[in-house]
Amino acid sequence: MNSPFPWWYATGAQLDKNGVHFRIWAHGHRSVSVVLAGAEHSLTVEKAGYFSGYVKGAKDGDTYTLLVDGEGPFPDPASRFQPSGPHGPSQIVDAAKFQWTDRAWRGAKLESQIIYEMHVGTFTPEGTWQAATEQLSALAELGLTVLEVMPVADFVGTFGWGYDGVNLFAPTRNYGSPDDFRRFVDQAHALKVAVILDVVYNHLGPDGNYLPQFSEAYFTEEYKTDWGAAINFDGEHSDPVREFYLSNAAYWIQEYHLDGLRLDATQNIYDKSKDHILAAIGRAARKAAEGRDIILVGENEPQEVRLLRGGEQDGYGLDALWNDDLHHSAMVAATGKRDAYYMDYLGTAQELMSAVKYGFLYQGQWYSWQKKRRGSPNFGTKPAAMVAFLQNHDQVANSARGQRLHELTSPGIYKALTALILLSPSTPMLFQGQEFAASSRFLYFADHKPELAKQVLQGRADFLSQWRSLALGEVKYDDPSLRETFEKCKLDFSERESHSEMYALHSDLIRLRDAEQVFSRQDRNFDGAVLAPDTFVLRFFCSDHLDDRLLMVNLGRDLTFNPAPEPLLAPPERATWSVLWSSDSVKYGGNGTPALDSDLNWLIPAQCAIVLKAITMDGGKANS
Repeated sequence: MNSPFPWWYATGAQLDKNGVHFRIWAHGHRSVSVVLAGAEHSLTVEKAGYFSGYVKGAKDGDTYTLLVDGEGPFPDPASRFQPSGPHGPSQIVDAAKFQWTDRAWRGAKLESQIIYEMHVGTFTPEGTWQAATEQLSALAELGLTVLEVMPVADFVGTFGWGYDGVNLFAPTRNYGSPDDFRRFVDQAHALKVAVILDVVYNHLGPDGNYLPQFSEAYFTEEYKTDWGAAINFDGEHSDPVREFYLSNAAYWIQEYHLDGLRLDATQNIYDKSKDHILAAIGRAARKAAEGRDIILVGENEPQEVRLLRGGEQDGYGLDALWNDDLHHSAMVAATGKRDAYYMDYLGTAQELMSAVKYGFLYQGQWYSWQKKRRGSPNFGTKPAAMVAFLQNHDQVANSARGQRLHELTSPGIYKALTALILLSPSTPMLFQGQEFAASSRFLYFADHKPELAKQVLQGRADFLSQWRSLALGEVKYDDPSLRETFEKCKLDFSERESHSEMYALHSDLIRLRDAEQVFSRQDRNFDGAVLAPDTFVLRFFCSDHLDDRLLMVNLGRDLTFNPAPEPLLAPPERATWSVLWSSDSVKYGGNGTPALDSDLNWLIPAQCAIVLKAITMDGGKANS
C-alpha cells in the first residue's frame, strides 16, 4: 500500500503479517513501554521522538496501556478503541477482519447531494450504530443521499455531542463497536447513501486528553480557541503533530470507507505554514480514498472562500462550506427577531434571493456584530459549494430551549422556507427529525464530572446571554450534565406518521428536485426579482424557455402584484403559468392554491412557496 507516512498510520497499534506493531510519539522523553497482560515491553527509540516495535504475543482484542519514562499507565494517543472510555486501557483492533460488501461503491461527489446531519446517540431511542442501521432504508427512501455524522471520537461520559472528543482514532464505545460503525457504513453504501464524518481538529476535550503526557508540543499558546488549547500545526516540533492529524483523516476514509469529512470550526485551525494543514488534510483524505470520490465540507464562520479554491489558486481544496448567512437571514424572516448574531440581517426577500444567487451575504462588508469586516468575495463559486440549511445542531440548541424552527414560526413560513432550501441550487442539508417536524428538542448535553459540569452549565448560560431576552435570567436552562436532557433529544419515528403532512412535504420536494432538471442541475442559469419586501420570484431557465420554472416565495401577507412590470413573470410565448407544486397544498395541511396569474393580474398567496410551469393555451405542455 502506498503511504504518505513512514508507517501507513503515523502512530498506534497496527497489525501486519509479523504481528502487532506499536509506534508512539513522545518527544522529550527517554522511554516508552507497552504494558500488555501484565508484562512490560520496551519500545525502541527512533528519530524525532518516536518509539516503536513489535510486541510478541499481542493480538486482536487485547487491551494495553503505555508507560512514559515509567509514568502512567496511559491510553494510546492513537488508540483504535477504548472499551472502558478515555481513562481506560486501549484495545488492539484488526480492521482487516471486517467483511465489506461495498466493492462496487465509488464514493460520492458534491453535486446532486442532499445532506442529513445526525447525532448517533439521539437519532434512535437506543442510540447505537445498530439501531441507526435499521433506519437507513427509510432515509434512503426519503431521498437523502449523504449522512453527515456528528463527531464520534471517544469522549468522557455516557453521552455528549462529540465535540469534546479526546481519542481521535477511537469511535466512542457509547454507540457500539468499531465493526458496528463499519456495518452502518457498509449498509448505507448498499442503499446508495454516502456517509461523511464530522471531525474536530481545532481542540480536544477538557477531560481525558492524555496527549500532554506524551508531548507538550501537541499544543500551542500562540493561538486561542473558545474551547481549549489550540493544536500546534506550525510551531516547533509540529511535523509529528501534523502527521498525527493527517493520518487520522486518512484513517477514517481508509478503514471505515467513509465518503468524506466535515471539518469543524476551521477558523480555529491555525497554521502559518506554506502548506496549510487544511490543504494537507484534504490531500491525505483523497489519497486514502484510493480512487473513490469523497466530499470535504468545512464550517468556517469568517466565510473565507479561500478554503474552496484549489491549490493552484493558493486555496485549500475543500468542496463546500456551510452557509450561515442564509440560515441567519431565514431565521429573521421566520421569527422577526434580530438579536445577538442575527442583528446584521433583515430577513427580507432581497436577502434570501441574494443568498440563493450568490451564497454568502457578507463577502467583505462591515459586520456590526463583530465590529469588523466579514467574508471574502464568493463570485464564481459554484452553487453546490454552499451548504444551505434551516437547522443544524448548533442553531437548534442556540434557541435556549432547543426548539426547532417549526415551533418558532408559522406553518406557512416554515413550509415556504423548506421549499426554498430544497429547491435552490445550493446543496441542501436537513437536521435529524426535520423531515417530520420532530417534537423532540435538541439541547446541549455533556456527561461531565460535577465540577466541570457546573462550569459547562455556567458557560452555556453566559454564551446564550448574548440574546437580550435571555440575559434577563428568567429562562431556566436544561442542565447539560443530566441524562434527562440527553433523553429529551431522542427522535420518535412514529412522528413520520403522526406528522405525515410535513413528512410528505419533504418527500415530495426531494422528488421534485430530482425530477426537475432546472433544480437538480445546480448551475447559475436562473435569475430572481423582488416583488415586495417579503416576496420574490426565482426563474430557472431552459434553453428554449418552454420548460422554465418559476419558484414564487411569499413570506408575508397576500400580495396583489398589479401592475406587473417584471419580465421574469412573463410566460413562454402562447403559454400560461400553471401550478406544478404548492406548499399550501391540502396534502401538507393547507387549503389549496388557485391560479396566480389571471385577469386580475398576479395574486400571490400569503406564507407560501409555489412552483409554476408553463402550459399552452389549449392546456397542453408548453413544449408539446
